[in-house]
Amino acid sequence: PGLIKIRLKFLNDTEEVAVARPEDTVGILKSKCFPGQESQMKLIYRGQLLQDQARTLRSLRITDNSVIHCHRSRGATAATPALPEPGPAGPTAPGLPVGGGTLMVPTVMVVLALGWYFRINYRQLFTAPATVSLIGVTVLVTFLAFGVYGQ
Repeated sequence: PGLIKIRLKFLNDTEEVAVARPEDTVGILKSKCFPGQESQMKLIYRGQLLQDQARTLRSLRITDNSVIHCHRSRGATAATPALPEPGPAGPTAPGLPVGGGTLMVPTVMVVLALGWYFRINYRQLFTAPATVSLIGVTVLVTFLAFGVYGQ
């Protein structure tokens, strides 16, 4: 009596059912479902990260059969049966230690530098629209680089 079932959904699309009382707090729920790993677990309900460990499930409007998404932070050291590890995110290239995306910005910068080198040293080959395009691409890449790495 007075118990609610909460569906815990993990990143690899597995689900578990937890039973709790509406008066339980987020901290109590974490300690029941993930003993010893409370600080590593992140719980998300309706797009909101449940950070306040003292809030009750009732105050968060978590009712019977609600879904809470669970994520283990990177500080996790050991796998437990309560949280299966997700499979690989996608195909990886064998023998390539660095992802291809990490080389994209330096490659674009080198291409832009070569463009400007040829624009300065061989200006007779560049028309006005080509120069304006080079300026536009440089500004765009600069904003994108600062947007991505400025966070």
